[in-house]
Amino acid sequence: MATVTELLQPVELDLETLLTDLRSLIGAGHPILQAAAEHLFSAGGKRIRPGIVLLISRALSPDGDLSPRHRRLAEITEMIHTASLVHDDVVDEAATRRGVATVHSRFNHRVAVLAGDFLFAQASWHLANLDDLDVVKLLSRVIMDLADGEVKQGLYRYDTGQSFATYLEKSYCKTASLIANSVQAAGVLSGENPENLKSLHLFGRQLGLAFQVVDDILDFTGNDQQLGKPAASDLASGYLTAPALYALEERPSLAGLIEREFSGDNDLDQALELVRDSDAIPRSRKLAEDFARESREAINWLSDSPCRRALLELPDFVLSRLY
Repeated sequence: MATVTELLQPVELDLETLLTDLRSLIGAGHPILQAAAEHLFSAGGKRIRPGIVLLISRALSPDGDLSPRHRRLAEITEMIHTASLVHDDVVDEAATRRGVATVHSRFNHRVAVLAGDFLFAQASWHLANLDDLDVVKLLSRVIMDLADGEVKQGLYRYDTGQSFATYLEKSYCKTASLIANSVQAAGVLSGENPENLKSLHLFGRQLGLAFQVVDDILDFTGNDQQLGKPAASDLASGYLTAPALYALEERPSLAGLIEREFSGDNDLDQALELVRDSDAIPRSRKLAEDFARESREAINWLSDSPCRRALLELPDFVLSRLY
């Protein structure tokens, strides 16, 4: 199976340019934010989101070229994503991300909140300067969705009565909205017809949902190394994802453990046992596979190019993290 680097190879140079540009866009006149930005944009990270925007942009272009507006859109996508990570880490009180100290633990909470705000503000400003109202609507929606997803996630902690639809809606807001709307925005800048724009959105949505479900499965099956955080940390925090929700249907006794917030000594281990001994993981895997397939089918109409081929491999790449 291809690695991320191999998949993003057609836009490798574009991504290098993107990082250079991001550093210069962000830093001016704010030494502490400059330091935070340097820290954020050098912390590794696979750049999958801007990579997808660049791949789609080139795949839609008749001569495979990239317009300055498409480049800027990819930069805005990465800014929004990074801003949301900075704030998520503050909310979750995470000490590291991808093995690197988080902004708030390296600087402090105030700097982290301001750095996140500053990045959102920068993204909004550059977004407005693209002078395309449809694109502004699509990406400002993302910023709303990210906040909405984070709030919903907090509201439904330890709530065994939540519906599967609630979980998918929250996953869309937190993970898929950015990909779906930025990919659609690339189509808007390329002058695509409404039908194609809809299918671009679907591609990003289903890809993002597949990604999230895979993440949720790994929380139960992965090890700390693979996850970059302790295994079962979502469940321990009361975030009920696909495996937990499926397991609740089969193992009603799980509800009691969750509702008392795993206060008993053995509660969490018992809960993990119940999830792993049910059909929850295979059912979740099937869900991820369905999303991946729908994502692939949504962009069949793109004409053949290295970028299209990379895009069609992405859904399988997302699933490959499970094996």
